[in-house]
Amino acid sequence: MSVEAIRNVLGTVEDPELGLDIVSLGLVYGIELDGGRARIVYSLTSMGCPMGPLIDGEIRRVVGALDGIESVETELVFDPPWSPEKMSDDARFLLGVYT
Repeated sequence: MSVEAIRNVLGTVEDPELGLDIVSLGLVYGIELDGGRARIVYSLTSMGCPMGPLIDGEIRRVVGALDGIESVETELVFDPPWSPEKMSDDARFLLGVYT
């Protein structure tokens, strides 16, 4: 198990409102791996995002399904605030965001 493997599986978690994954959107702020314990620090595009609980559940589900993961801790943060500059170039292109 590796941080990169966790990042790859997080790439399957989609923000349903935007139709893009949370890694490409720049919403994953940190991944820590300590033995079988994974900790994911992430944000949302806005504090009032109604998809927050769904995204959190998907993070826990996909990371928890990885071999060797015994527990998943998530932390939702808004500091630093998310901005379109955090998106990958491909995500900005697909959403028509030019920064």
